[in-house]
Amino acid sequence: MDRSSKLSPQKAKALAEGLVIPAHPLALNSDRKLDERRQRALSRYYAASGAGGIAVGVHSTQFEIRDKGIDLYEPVLRLAAEEVQKANLDTPFIMVAGVCGPTEQAIQEANTAKNLGYDAALLSMGGLSSMSDDEILKRTEEIASIMPVIGFYLQPSVGGKIFSFDFWLRFAEIPNVVAIKMAPFNRYQTIDVVRAVCYSSRRDEISLYTGNDDNIINDLLTTYRFNVNGEIVEKPVIGGLLGHWAVWTRKAVELLEEIKQVRTAGGSISPEWLTRNVEVTDSNAAFFDPAHQFHGCIPGIHEVLRRQGLLEGTWCLNPNETLSPGQAEEIDRVYRDYPHLNDDDFVRENLAHWLAN
Repeated sequence: MDRSSKLSPQKAKALAEGLVIPAHPLALNSDRKLDERRQRALSRYYAASGAGGIAVGVHSTQFEIRDKGIDLYEPVLRLAAEEVQKANLDTPFIMVAGVCGPTEQAIQEANTAKNLGYDAALLSMGGLSSMSDDEILKRTEEIASIMPVIGFYLQPSVGGKIFSFDFWLRFAEIPNVVAIKMAPFNRYQTIDVVRAVCYSSRRDEISLYTGNDDNIINDLLTTYRFNVNGEIVEKPVIGGLLGHWAVWTRKAVELLEEIKQVRTAGGSISPEWLTRNVEVTDSNAAFFDPAHQFHGCIPGIHEVLRRQGLLEGTWCLNPNETLSPGQAEEIDRVYRDYPHLNDDDFVRENLAHWLAN
């Protein structure tokens, strides 16, 4: 493994300290073609918000970007990389590329991302039901030999597969796995991942990130503790890589900083944090549409960005992906009920600059 395939010390340190990493949406015009101006504006928004990275080519970017005839995987990764480079940020900013599909496809995508200067691959394990655990682990090793890997436990309701504690223990032992995004939306399965990492010989090299959009604050406030062969091992969930953080991102950055202060201070955690967790989860329900089996999750994100002026509309590559009945009204409600969670003022102040060519 050459040196260029590893995270720099500065970025490794930032990842281990905890970052806000939004899952980057796809900006389309009314013809369902890439809106390059607004795609760039989104990247500028995330960089200006104080996020510590972005994940591009992931579910929020729409998997159809890979389809023949659409062919947007490389272009959207390239646009984001260009904007982050132009931003000339003072702090480490981690570029994460979504990598998915069978081994051959995943290798091709990882090489594309690496050539564009991306730092790590968020390696999806969705849609791999025909592969054995051994084959999935071998696939992970292949990608980790190209660039750092962030594992991804995806909820079964949107194409994920349930994996055992033993699987995650073997996964954690793979060199160049630098983090795991836990998004099973399930406490039992989340614990399986954390316990496996704690049992791993590489536990100090792997950061835990929440993708559990239904439990964001509680995850970030939780330190897991296990007795590992007579030794007490603790591991926190240190940051988030989230579709939810593709909107109201400035407030997400402020939230994580506040949580870091709470962690540093130690002592008991105020019950008020449990209430705040519910507020964020309720907002996520409006965006992600669990009432309709997550059918409107991408249009829901788009709708918030449309209201802020960052997107022109809610169009998706798949014309069947639209807001569900009543979803717009639910977004109205959470805007009304939790005004302290949105960053509309921040967006309003900077929108013209981000949309400028």
